[in-house]
Amino acid sequence: MKAVVTGGAGFIGSHMVDLLVANNFDVIVVDNLVNGRLSNLAHVKQDIEFIETDIANPNIDLVQLLEDVDYVFHFAALADIVPSIQSPGKYHDANVNGTLNILEASRHSTALKKFIYAASSSCYGIPDVYPTPENTAIKPEYPYALTKNIGEQYALHWGQVYDLPVISMRFFNVYGLRHRTSGAYGAVFGVFLAQILNNKPLTIVGNGEQTRDFTYVTDVVDACFTASKSEYRNEVFNVGSGNTYSINYLAELLGGDKTYIPRRPGEPDCTFADITKINTKLHWSPKVSIEEGVKIMLENIHLWSDAPVWNESSIEEATKDWFKHLSK
Repeated sequence: MKAVVTGGAGFIGSHMVDLLVANNFDVIVVDNLVNGRLSNLAHVKQDIEFIETDIANPNIDLVQLLEDVDYVFHFAALADIVPSIQSPGKYHDANVNGTLNILEASRHSTALKKFIYAASSSCYGIPDVYPTPENTAIKPEYPYALTKNIGEQYALHWGQVYDLPVISMRFFNVYGLRHRTSGAYGAVFGVFLAQILNNKPLTIVGNGEQTRDFTYVTDVVDACFTASKSEYRNEVFNVGSGNTYSINYLAELLGGDKTYIPRRPGEPDCTFADITKINTKLHWSPKVSIEEGVKIMLENIHLWSDAPVWNESSIEEATKDWFKHLSK
C-alpha cells in the first residue's frame, strides 16, 4: 500500500507517518517545512520519500504524484488563532486552496481507497450541546476555524460530486510529543511546559475552570488509520478523549506556581467530543488517559527547551488583536 501524508513533517502528520511505516506502507511525505521539521522524521528517513513543496502553489503538479496512491492523509494546514486573525488570506491559501489542490489531484488517482481530511473541532465555535455530536451547528469564531471547515466542505463535496472516498476527522485539542515549540502564542501544553522549564508561573486564562477535551496524538492518528481501513466514505467523525478536563486540573498534573490572566472572547467554556459515532461505527476508542499523556510530556520536557517563555505582558501583547476583533 502507498500513502501520501501532506504536512507529514508536522506535529500530527509525523505521528501518522510513524503509524503507516509501522504497518509497512510505502510513505510519501509532502511538506513545505513552514511549520514542519525534518527532525520529526529523522528516525524514519530511510523508510519514506520526502518531497518539499507547497501544495497551495497552483503551479505544482500533484496529479503525477498521486496517480497510483492508495491513501491520502491530508494534514497540511496553518494553525493558531491570532495569526489567522492577522493574516486571513494566508490561512485561506494554505487551508482552503491547498485542500482544493490536493483534492483535485486525488480524484485523478486510479488506486485511491480513502482520502482522510484532518478537520478541527473549532468549527463548532461555542456549541450549545456537551458532549458535542457531529450534527451540531457549525459556528466558527475566527478565520482558522472557518478555513478548516471550508476545507472540510470541499472534501465532502468532492466526495459527493466526484465519488472521492472521503472521511473527515474533527480533532479535539490534540497534544503530545513533537508539538510545535516556537512561533505564535498557541497551545496550552507548549506554553505551560516552557514556563515550567524556566521556573515561571503557569498563565491560566480566566478562572481555569474551563475544560478541554485533551486527546493524545497517537490516539488521533490511530483513529485516522482506523477510518482509512473502514468501508465508510463521505462521513464526519469526532476524535476526542472521551472526557473533558479543567485547565486547573492540567496545572495540578503538571505542577508549579500559577497566575491568572484575563478570559478571552470567542473561546468556549468547554470542549467535549461526543465520540459515540466513531465508537459505534469504527469500534474506535482512545487509549491514552490525560494522566498518562501528561506523564509522557513531563518525561520529555527537555524537548521544549527552545520554546518561547510567555508571561502575562507578552501574552497580552500577542493576543491584543484577539481581543480587538473577537470581543462582542
